[in-house]
Amino acid sequence: MNQTAFRTLGRSGLVVSPFALGTMTFGSQRWGANAQTSADIFNTYIDTGGNVIDTADVYADGLSEQLVGRFIAERGLRDQVVLATKFAFYGGQSQNVNAGGNGRKNIQRALEGSLRRLGTDYIDLYWLHIWDQVTPVEEVLQTLGDLVRAGTIRYFGFSNQPAWYAVRAATLAAAHAIPGPIAMQLEYSLVERNIEREYIPAARECGLGIAAWSPLAAGFLAGKYQRQSSGVRGQGRLSGPNPFGDQKFTERNWNILQALQNVAAMLEQPVSQVALAWAAAQPGISTLIIGARQPEQLSANLAAQAIKLTAEQVQLLNQASIPERVYPDSLFSAELRRAIFGGMNVQGWAESR
Repeated sequence: MNQTAFRTLGRSGLVVSPFALGTMTFGSQRWGANAQTSADIFNTYIDTGGNVIDTADVYADGLSEQLVGRFIAERGLRDQVVLATKFAFYGGQSQNVNAGGNGRKNIQRALEGSLRRLGTDYIDLYWLHIWDQVTPVEEVLQTLGDLVRAGTIRYFGFSNQPAWYAVRAATLAAAHAIPGPIAMQLEYSLVERNIEREYIPAARECGLGIAAWSPLAAGFLAGKYQRQSSGVRGQGRLSGPNPFGDQKFTERNWNILQALQNVAAMLEQPVSQVALAWAAAQPGISTLIIGARQPEQLSANLAAQAIKLTAEQVQLLNQASIPERVYPDSLFSAELRRAIFGGMNVQGWAESR
């Protein structure tokens, strides 16, 4: 089915499809897809109307970027797609401490490599892949802003960083009328809703879009795994060495999966599609980044766009997956607001519209 609900990414003019194609699987040997399968996945995505291709310089040691660049060139799609890649992780140059991080020297090094592998002279959306915890935000903002002004990148955003960091960058950019971030790329799913505390309110306040990665929790919410007395059964990214360890296999998450399976049974739809439909409909989410090992898997996930959850079904999923309220978020409630205003009901600007 064709993707139709295009939207702008944050408060920018960059128009994106509701589902982006994540290419971490392209060229990956353990749980990825070979070149031909990757091409089939790419073509399936494009032929269903998607326009965002998300890669990174470290995916398959750069092979993902090479494959993406080749597929785009073969179909003559450079102007049609929103090409996104990332920088920050170590570039593999021996004893070169500046071959990683968020500093100006590494940004230039990483960008030159990505442009070469992608076979293009500009990047549509350049992501800071992860906060390095040392580079001042002013340096990052100035460096990426210079690249926007030079036309080498069109837009930029931040991934896996503190909320305050993105807010500071957006505020400085607005105050000085210079290019600033337009989006954040963050993990978000029914089993990982912690960005709702700070990141989503920050994004709304600063006009930032949110691109959600791992909306199926690395396959956990696709129903790939079953809990048994002898342990967990199932094959996928979580069954071997992976960035998540075994943290997805918690009692809370198994309960969320059961609630998801119940709603999927009501709809007579696959659990993965229901999980994606829930995530895509959440406030503040601009696009979901979905990957696949086979084109059939991608087609099934894209079909989630046709699913419309009822208010009751959304409530069932929300209640099952509600994050623990921690300080200071645990303080903020309707009761506290009434106490602050002498028992009277006061609505904020956003709530009254």
